[in-house]
Amino acid sequence: MRTWLAALLCSTHTLLTVAQFLPLREYAGQSFFDGWDYYGFYDNTTWGNVTYLDQPDAVSQRLTYVNSAGNAVVKVDNTTNVADGPLVYRNSIRLTTKDAYGVGTLVIFDALHMPYGCSVWPSFWTLGSLKKWPHGGEIDIVEGINMMDRNQMALHTDPGCFQSPNPVQSGDTLETNCSLDRGCIVGENKPNSYGPGFAQAGGGVWATQWDDTGVFIWFWGRADIPDNIKSATSTSSLDVSTWGQPSASYPAAGCNIEQFFDPQQLVILITLCGVWAGIPDIYSSTCHTPKNSCYADNIIGPGSPTYDEAYFEIPYIRVYQASNSTQSGGPSATQSGASTVVQTVLTTLPAAQTTLPTLASGSTRVTYSITGLTLLSMLLFWSAF
Repeated sequence: MRTWLAALLCSTHTLLTVAQFLPLREYAGQSFFDGWDYYGFYDNTTWGNVTYLDQPDAVSQRLTYVNSAGNAVVKVDNTTNVADGPLVYRNSIRLTTKDAYGVGTLVIFDALHMPYGCSVWPSFWTLGSLKKWPHGGEIDIVEGINMMDRNQMALHTDPGCFQSPNPVQSGDTLETNCSLDRGCIVGENKPNSYGPGFAQAGGGVWATQWDDTGVFIWFWGRADIPDNIKSATSTSSLDVSTWGQPSASYPAAGCNIEQFFDPQQLVILITLCGVWAGIPDIYSSTCHTPKNSCYADNIIGPGSPTYDEAYFEIPYIRVYQASNSTQSGGPSATQSGASTVVQTVLTTLPAAQTTLPTLASGSTRVTYSITGLTLLSMLLFWSAF
């Protein structure tokens, strides 16, 4: 009977871990910027040559606005002639969501254009909301510098979090230790994931899932976006099971997501030079400018044409919550043993619901579906014989 039960568990494993996600919030259209806080200070984290404006100045200087197509634009100042001096900063933007999102979250980020160019360092990422960096965790979804031609993804955590060996992903693992300065990095292999090629191909979409099974990041160019994302609205649910391999995969076998990741806020920013893009050897690897200087050849002087391409254009960002389980699915879930699934359900069964952090608008997510509970009850009954 126990052999038969194990076989049944294997056959129903997909049912227990199907990743259905329900819509929680959309950032889009004229209300896009309502859900974000503006940094309003110079770059004191990556030491770029920028001042991140507060909201009134960002609006008045047209560094954040909604264009005629209804898309949000976030950009670097490209109209000011900046004079040389001991401390020189060009105006830019850093935005952080007012809400934070806990384990069991899916984020869809659609961009038509991303900032690029020599000295330019844009990113879309998540930041732990309860502890000082990096103790609350960080997920880098979109990040690149200068004239790189492919995106990089990474996690940043306290010591003890790693990318598991042989992850199921299409990207290239560049570093596995998430507590190192640069984090555990995966380089994108799909074409046109960064730089001029991204814009010329019509942009693309990233999907990022973090839950008890791990962290998974997908990327698709505009022509390859899955049908269920293309047809989705702000009220549609999403099933990630049809998306295939992610670009980057961080299974929970190497990193306990509950342990290393606080509820995460979303961050959009564009810095210039700084401790990555501005390092001389790194800068010169893709940028060949007269003085071979990130600062002197870009920050100083007129902003155009240097920063004419240094902007995000974003149709929407959508946030979803897992509908059926704390173990909400993902690429690694369908590969784990059936006993692991049952043990997970058994040890967490008393909690029928889990409330997300108060920063996440007091929303709740259902932990177990009726189907899962019914099936589990049947399996437990049958196993007694």
